[in-house]
Amino acid sequence: MIGSSAGGDGGARSPTPQQRPKAERPRDELGRPLPAGAANRLELPDFDALSLEQNHVLAMELFDAGNYFGAHEAWETCWQQARGTDDEEFFKGLSQLGAGYTHYRRGNAHGAQTLLGRALSRIGGRGSPHLGIDVDALASAVAPHAAAFTRAELDGASPPEVAPPLIPRAG
Repeated sequence: MIGSSAGGDGGARSPTPQQRPKAERPRDELGRPLPAGAANRLELPDFDALSLEQNHVLAMELFDAGNYFGAHEAWETCWQQARGTDDEEFFKGLSQLGAGYTHYRRGNAHGAQTLLGRALSRIGGRGSPHLGIDVDALASAVAPHAAAFTRAELDGASPPEVAPPLIPRAG
């Protein structure tokens, strides 16, 4: 089972004091906060009501659909649900992957390269496949983007156009 540990069930959980539900706040299509009272332009599921397995599958679907912020949020919930397990760092890395491509779409080379680099360091040492993902193929697809965003930041340029990968499923 994903994220299992002694006594863990990987299922949907009620928020604990350390894991409060996220406050509702209006956001634009790229997940940027909008002023209070503005119309919300980004609808996301209630990730806290889903199991770790459901969130992981949903995150992969959101990522593949280009909703990188939604994927980030779903994997961030997986990370919280997997606390204390062997998969905690893996989900943290996947969450950073979604956040990195969110920053790319926002034109932020620094945020993109920083978060993609952190994601690679957390998912790259996992062995492949892991939790249904061909981790080696994913890391191979993401590494050139992180390097390109680093070059752009050093040059003071906008991030170059890249085609974010789909999440390669382990067969």
